[in-house]
Amino acid sequence: MIRFSISFFLLVSVCLTALAQTEEPIHYRITVPAGTELTLEGTLTLPGNLKKAVPLVLLIAGSGPTDRDCNNAYGFKTNAFKMLADSLATKGIAVARYDKRGSGTNLKAAQMAIKPEEFVFVHYVSDAAGIIRQLQADKRFSKVIVAGHSEGSLVGMLAAEETKANGFVSIAGAGRNIADIMKEQGRMGRNPKELQAEVDGALDSLRNGLMVRPKNPILKAQLSPKAQPGLISWMKYDPAVVVKAFKGPVLIIQGKQDLQVAATDAERLKAARPDATLLLFDQMNHILKNVEGTDRTENFKTYNKPELPITPGLSTAIARFVTKSRP
Repeated sequence: MIRFSISFFLLVSVCLTALAQTEEPIHYRITVPAGTELTLEGTLTLPGNLKKAVPLVLLIAGSGPTDRDCNNAYGFKTNAFKMLADSLATKGIAVARYDKRGSGTNLKAAQMAIKPEEFVFVHYVSDAAGIIRQLQADKRFSKVIVAGHSEGSLVGMLAAEETKANGFVSIAGAGRNIADIMKEQGRMGRNPKELQAEVDGALDSLRNGLMVRPKNPILKAQLSPKAQPGLISWMKYDPAVVVKAFKGPVLIIQGKQDLQVAATDAERLKAARPDATLLLFDQMNHILKNVEGTDRTENFKTYNKPELPITPGLSTAIARFVTKSRP
């Protein structure tokens, strides 16, 4: 009976500790090109029993209408960022994440207020930089580390440099121009030769700042005239050059089972920043979940299994970097 009582007490203590963290909403107002105001909503996860200033990580989501939890109304539900935030909070680190413009709670409002042809990549960067400054002004946080996932890696490293953040974490971030990534994704998707040739030519033109008129119906949809200005603005950046310009400490994280960004991209970022820490997770895929084997279909199935835990050791690695980064 005594043994049962002790075990029960320990179980309750662990549960209470896990539940001790708190969440509160965050808001950041932006003005879109038409002059309309739009509110980007987010979640701030705080460690329990907050008695002194703690480090904070800002998570920035990847491409498309991916929201603060790493979910997408048009394609997948992973809850990866929510899990990562919860895990970091148990390690004494606060986490902020937000619905970028065109995602989550602002999706419909953004679609009404922002014309596709008016969007440029720097809008994502200015949004992130504004949120970083808002967090930097909060006395509850001893330092602010920026962590960007996928497309959010480039957004994050640009915003981190602009705001002089205390550190930067690239998670599944490209190390090459997005035009090269898109070409490779087409080949991985086994595009017919004629289609791939047209894809390559169109992307090269866009990278040179020239609008294109694709002939293939599939490519017409993907590279519509309204979408091209945004792509052209995105293709101005080489992540390896950008990460080199950031003066703070850098952590580069990549999964070897990632079907969207290759490990060679992480290695290219590392080559640009020899002082950075590079961590490769053998079984982690693009949405920060472990997969068995190399079957593409099974890998993509994890994108709609939000109950799957994030890769073991991921949050520990980030927490270690955050703790060591300069205040």
